[in-house]
Amino acid sequence: MSTVITAIDPRSPAERAGIRVGEQLLTINQHEIVDVLDYRFYGYDSECTLTLRAPDGTQRQVSLRKEEGRDLGLNFDTYLMDEMRPCSNHCIFCFVDQMPPGMRQSLYFKDDDARLSFLLGNYITLTNITEREAQRIMDLHISPINVSVHATDPQLHCTMLGNKDALRSLDYIRQFCKAGIVMNGQIVVCPGWNDGDQLRRTLRDLTEMEFSSCSIVPVGITRYRQGLAKLRPVDSQCAAEILDIAEEFGQENLQRFGTRRFFCADELFLRAGRPLPQEDYYEGYRQLENGVGMLRSLEGDFLAALDTVELPQHPTPFTIATGVAAAPFLRTLVQRAQERFPGLQGQVVAIENDFFGHTIDVAGLLTGQDLAKQLGQLPQLGRVLIPLHMLRHQEDVFLDDYTVPQLQEALGCPVQVVGTDGFDLADAMFETEEV
Repeated sequence: MSTVITAIDPRSPAERAGIRVGEQLLTINQHEIVDVLDYRFYGYDSECTLTLRAPDGTQRQVSLRKEEGRDLGLNFDTYLMDEMRPCSNHCIFCFVDQMPPGMRQSLYFKDDDARLSFLLGNYITLTNITEREAQRIMDLHISPINVSVHATDPQLHCTMLGNKDALRSLDYIRQFCKAGIVMNGQIVVCPGWNDGDQLRRTLRDLTEMEFSSCSIVPVGITRYRQGLAKLRPVDSQCAAEILDIAEEFGQENLQRFGTRRFFCADELFLRAGRPLPQEDYYEGYRQLENGVGMLRSLEGDFLAALDTVELPQHPTPFTIATGVAAAPFLRTLVQRAQERFPGLQGQVVAIENDFFGHTIDVAGLLTGQDLAKQLGQLPQLGRVLIPLHMLRHQEDVFLDDYTVPQLQEALGCPVQVVGTDGFDLADAMFETEEV
């Protein structure tokens, strides 16, 4: 059973209360516990009464006191205390469907689990939640949740999600807006499908719903699209049109509500050949995880870091490896650092994505084998700096299972993983020790 206790944290409230491994958690403060959200929310209070069932079927109640918000210290067979729910949609732009064969199995799994949206920030379509879960989100005021919108025209919404029953997700979005649930949305723009007037309709509808915030990102298209819907990438003209539409509604929202509400990904500005907005555009970088404001934030932190560093007596040369899209921007940062510290030796190399195709131009989807092949053709790399988001979470593995040690061995030079902000970048550039 999913709520059977498999381990108890040492010195936790549960251990002090005498709760035992093998018991099943039935209720907390008379609320039925079905999964991790029930456990987290009903176990938040400082006073908790737990109903437990032993393997022999006998039940008992245990009361305990703890600091408000502290975890009870119970562990279960799975993180969700339930099976992860796979996506039931067939979205025309789904990146998983564009993956090449032969990769690790986890890369082919498409989740659409509302619990992971709240707990881990995953984006969901709301086509896969039950009435109980929807009501629980409103009753417990679970926020924020991350929602894939894409289009509010009912027929187009169903078509883009590849699900004739996808209209329920639009109903849930309206219900959640009325209930005051904070939603971070995402619109993946596919030229010829949900751009132009359809994008205007979507932004207008979300404005009237008072949807919390929404990022607008270009579709990613790999070279593995056999048998899939025909899509074309967002070119410079399309990117410019998207930016103009978003700005029109952003200004309207600023005047009416004091928030822009709609934020365009950095990629759109780069593709349109337009300068990135100033920092106030991003309203505290509320859509940073979607690549909205990542470069501006990086620049701000980097320039602040330059005011605090000193050029080492013997700085070691470096090469920053990144995607084609961000390379020009990073070159300007390196140039600014070199203008202040002429002894700094560094370069930025744009890596073409041969693995997925050259229409994929972001650093986060580069593979180890492309890095090894293209960097290996260059002389005098010095230290190679790569961004953390090229790697699997908390590991040193690229999308193609190539590892950082393998890359280091192939290149014959140190490879240094750089954190996500400008301070990390500045620290790495001014590093004096080979790593």
